[in-house]
Amino acid sequence: MLRSKNQTWCIQVVSTGNIEGEEAEAHVRLRTLREWTPVVIRGKLLERKQAKNDTFLGMKMITDREISLTSVTPLNEIPNDIIIKQDTVFGPEQRHLQLRTDAELRNNIIKRQRAVKRARLELGDQGWKEIETPILFKSTPEGAREFLVPTRNKGFAYALPQSPQQYKQILMASGFTRYFQFARCFRDEDLRADRQPEFTQLDMEMSFAAEEDIMAEIERLLRALWFRILKQKTPEKFPRMTYQEAMASYGSDKPDLRYNSKIHDITQHLPADLISKITPLQQPTIEAFKISISDDPKVTRKFISNFLDSPDGKAFLENPDGQPGVFVGDQSAPMQGLGPLGYQYVMEGPEALAIDHGDLLILQARPTAPFAGGSTVLGNLRLALHKAAVAQGLMDAPDPHDYKFVWIHDFPLFSPSVESEPGQGGTAGLAATHHPFTAPKTAEDVDLLLTAPEKAIAAHYDIVVNGVELGGGSRRIHNAAVQEFIFRDVLKMKPERVEDFRHLLDVLRSGCPPHCGIALGWDRLMAIMCHKESVRDVIAFPKSGKGEDLMVKSPNKPTTEQWDTYGLQCNP
Repeated sequence: MLRSKNQTWCIQVVSTGNIEGEEAEAHVRLRTLREWTPVVIRGKLLERKQAKNDTFLGMKMITDREISLTSVTPLNEIPNDIIIKQDTVFGPEQRHLQLRTDAELRNNIIKRQRAVKRARLELGDQGWKEIETPILFKSTPEGAREFLVPTRNKGFAYALPQSPQQYKQILMASGFTRYFQFARCFRDEDLRADRQPEFTQLDMEMSFAAEEDIMAEIERLLRALWFRILKQKTPEKFPRMTYQEAMASYGSDKPDLRYNSKIHDITQHLPADLISKITPLQQPTIEAFKISISDDPKVTRKFISNFLDSPDGKAFLENPDGQPGVFVGDQSAPMQGLGPLGYQYVMEGPEALAIDHGDLLILQARPTAPFAGGSTVLGNLRLALHKAAVAQGLMDAPDPHDYKFVWIHDFPLFSPSVESEPGQGGTAGLAATHHPFTAPKTAEDVDLLLTAPEKAIAAHYDIVVNGVELGGGSRRIHNAAVQEFIFRDVLKMKPERVEDFRHLLDVLRSGCPPHCGIALGWDRLMAIMCHKESVRDVIAFPKSGKGEDLMVKSPNKPTTEQWDTYGLQCNP
């Protein structure tokens, strides 16, 4: 079978050994060639009996013609130590062979190119200008760890940009009104399935605009991508949900709305002695959700028991705020299995948590405090149980073509800083939830900067689909005095760190217009569009979980001479 050079179609080549001359020589040579050898074929195009199948290994097959071989010229050879079969599993050090033999993986890369092309066309039609910003930037405390690039000017280094954030704000002050860029970004952070040390984001910024303007532009763009690339329609306007509502109802700031079960506060309905049994916390909040596993209580009990005994369940049992409370609906038991919750709960508890025979009710305690961070323990448990039930066939898997978009907004402007993360280099115990350039949402939130900055709400919005944060953006601070006040008096950055932003403060001081923007994680977006769990499946040459490119063996160790060039030494 002869594949076309781009592996989109194939045709059968026929050759026999019972002939003489050029055809016989071609037959002998053909028999020596290994599969996947690149060749030039010459022959006669003949009619053939219609083939039974019109595809071969995912390629379209020409079914009514074949090539009678007259000559074959190999363009390279494949040695015997390289085994290339259709079912061969190649490691990351052989990424080229993964891409060559895996049509789905290759098609993901092609779909990515098509989506980039479509996005450029759509944005161009709306007046957006594509502008490149520098890769060699400077070190500034935006919130993530940076990659530093030493220079021969000893003691000086560039930093690779975490994002083009500051440059695009400078562009807004430079008279450009609609900027976009498919930007390469770099963050030296812990890796997960949806993270890479270098990644691509569709970066956008818009002047003389507010939150609703940029959200409308993103909705228009995503509708176009889904329609043009996936042939699917999306809603004209995406639903909105506040951060507080998302955390209270789903235990996550990126809720997966394909799962219907919601979390409810049931503290007021529970007896005090039960609360004291499930948590050591004083005056806690008790929340619960219901999930339908089976109509047989025995099956449900076995499911939850196996889950909590598994590695996935271990973290929930070790929660210092208390283990989850587990109740299974059982019509043969007192109060349908809810007896320990008390008569008041059974009679007055949330109607949405009424359980049927075999349903699972999960309770969890947490401190009574404002929400912070991206998820709660119960929110994580909710997702983990749904995924476990789907994996065991106890629940239907979500439709891969069902996309539930939602905007999450009204985030806290600041969150408690975490010692293990770089934050913004301040000493106030606070870090910007989004980044330190995000504006307070209202005039009242500006006033709170003086008295209670931890209570201020941000003009920050995230676009989420199926539990994945596709991107985040905000209205920016365009007043230099407000920006410097946040650096110096709210975050309490050291004076020398504030000076790292002097270029931006000077730009804002020059009459910068109001502006807002967003960045869509292009790798995550493509993983969603290709129905993949990991962004590695939509990147041609991804890094491993340790940030390594195992094919080219990077990063590698510079020589002593290379370190000397930059006036550096590396301790063993």
